Amino acid sequence: MLKGKTALVTGSTSGIGLGIALALARQGANLILNGFGDVDGPKAEVAALGVKVGYHGADMSKPADIAAMVAYADVEFGGIDILVNNAGIQHVAPVQDFPVEKWDAIIAINLTSAFHTTRLALPGMLKKNWGRIINVASAHGLVASAQKSAYVAAKHGLVGFTKSIALETAITPVTVNAICPGWVLTPLVQKQVDALAEREGVDNAEAKRRLLAEKQPSLQFTTPDELGALAVFLCTDAAINVRGQAWAMDGGWTAV
Repeated sequence: MLKGKTALVTGSTSGIGLGIALALARQGANLILNGFGDVDGPKAEVAALGVKVGYHGADMSKPADIAAMVAYADVEFGGIDILVNNAGIQHVAPVQDFPVEKWDAIIAINLTSAFHTTRLALPGMLKKNWGRIINVASAHGLVASAQKSAYVAAKHGLVGFTKSIALETAITPVTVNAICPGWVLTPLVQKQVDALAEREGVDNAEAKRRLLAEKQPSLQFTTPDELGALAVFLCTDAAINVRGQAWAMDGGWTAV
């Protein structure tokens, strides 16, 4: 379905980003991965699906790195057809104790990076007369939680950014939408599970149950595969009039 298209997925060497990258690759899209940690493993997983795969190690807090990554996509892949802004980091603390450098990093990576990738990739999409921009926000882009001021601010900002760019591109063949996952068992969330288990003196399974019970009525983690399937749908012709949406996949978290 996406054969001949190229997708750039930021923060895609693990977790949600890798799940979305694999889902797009299964539909024939070539992939540009980005992120830290293990690179060879994710590249091999994507390449095994028979598509072209590249990697760029741009630090998403640095505009010059982002510009270099988009230039790499232009030279090596002929541009970006599908942009998935997924890169993100987290830090939890009361606002009066929140480290300034953590606030700046979260806003830069979770929000500002999407501005830079979008402003650089969108002209090529408009020239090709086709494009999809998918911003991975969060349930925290729709509702708040305590001690996550920077993350909540960034994700709310990303939802607002999505709506604004969707209006700017409303009469073009480029669609812009956000996906808002609830709890997904990524390495980032596993750290919160581990902290809860240690704090409350319970095993990991009970910590997961308690974490889910706080917010997610289904008591089930959303999976990267499920989010990947939603991303694929948003790339189809059936979704051409889905524009500016913040699509929650959160087990009922934001239903009330």
